[in-house]
Amino acid sequence: MTRRRVAVTGLGVVASCGIGCDAFWSGLHQAPRPGNVLPIEDFDPAPYFGNPKEARRADRFQQFALAAAAEALEQSGRPPAEPVRFGVIIGTGIGGLNTLEEQTIVRHEKGPRRVSPFLIPMVMGNAPAAAVSMRYGFQGPCETVVTACATGTHAIANAARLISSGRCDAMIAGGTEAAMTITGIAGFANMTALSSIGISRPFDAERDGFVMSEGAAVVVLELWEQAKQRGAKILGEVLGGASTADAYHITAPSPGGSGAVACMELALDEAGLKPTDIVHINAHGTSTPLNDAAEAEAIAKVFGLPGPAVTSIKGVTGHALGAAGAIEAVATVLSFMHRRIPPTMGFTNRDPQLPEIDIVTGDGRSWEPGPTLSNSFGFGGHNGCLVLAPPT
Repeated sequence: MTRRRVAVTGLGVVASCGIGCDAFWSGLHQAPRPGNVLPIEDFDPAPYFGNPKEARRADRFQQFALAAAAEALEQSGRPPAEPVRFGVIIGTGIGGLNTLEEQTIVRHEKGPRRVSPFLIPMVMGNAPAAAVSMRYGFQGPCETVVTACATGTHAIANAARLISSGRCDAMIAGGTEAAMTITGIAGFANMTALSSIGISRPFDAERDGFVMSEGAAVVVLELWEQAKQRGAKILGEVLGGASTADAYHITAPSPGGSGAVACMELALDEAGLKPTDIVHINAHGTSTPLNDAAEAEAIAKVFGLPGPAVTSIKGVTGHALGAAGAIEAVATVLSFMHRRIPPTMGFTNRDPQLPEIDIVTGDGRSWEPGPTLSNSFGFGGHNGCLVLAPPT
């Protein structure tokens, strides 16, 4: 089967370091706020809803998704695909935890009859995808991916395949997450996943856990020929992607990063590239001891040393769980546009136990944009890789 080319024509992002692509890009080059949680401050959902009541009937993770989708669609000029050939895939790792926790308290304190009738549609993981579909009248596939921290990457890769295979001509794809409730934070803290001193230090010798964050990111994908014909500004191209499972442990990666190795190799194969073609890797890089070690080993096995330039933006953004892969995909495309790789903030001391991969530090690095691999590796052994390239 002949694969059709897939263009990226729109980006939208809501992140702890900035709301909107311009603020987000600027934030990637600034030191993050201290603390082991990074909530998004001053987010106003009102502009993305018809009235305050409508906004109150949407969980925070849905609000984020609608904000990101609005920005991405505006930038893209909204591809003119037929409604049935315009789809939505927006994933989440956890779903509407804010609403679930609030309404559990309501039931406990006031009784079951006071529980909101909107509880179920607000907590469902598919709520953001459904909301975007209904808001804009997209009648193509409307799906939700739930693969922990690999969610956003899987969503974009799956959406790109719907275009490349001929099923759709345009897609909105990404991830969203808002799980920073008291219980959600306690759960991650009690499993010792969070940094004890509130600093995300990907690949650093003193890394001790991730900084939890929230947010959403969405990309508009469309058939390359359609984008060219209508004169859209093409920001990047999805060349391929892959998904594998470690089949090893509920939280720890497989030793030596074997699942990650397989995923990166499969992604390169789908993209029709060799390891030497990859110029940059946007790493998963969570700042946890086991994840960073496994990923560094996997990168060394696939690409050799020092290999491509490697950065993890989680030193700034924190870890937005199911939204992380989509946020990082947006960062990758922005790095094409700005011709600059952002730094791995928080990295100061190289871990002598890790392979000496080429970690981008300092203020970042100017570059000639080229094929880039974006990695996401989630709890449960979910691995996702996405190959993106600048427009050519």
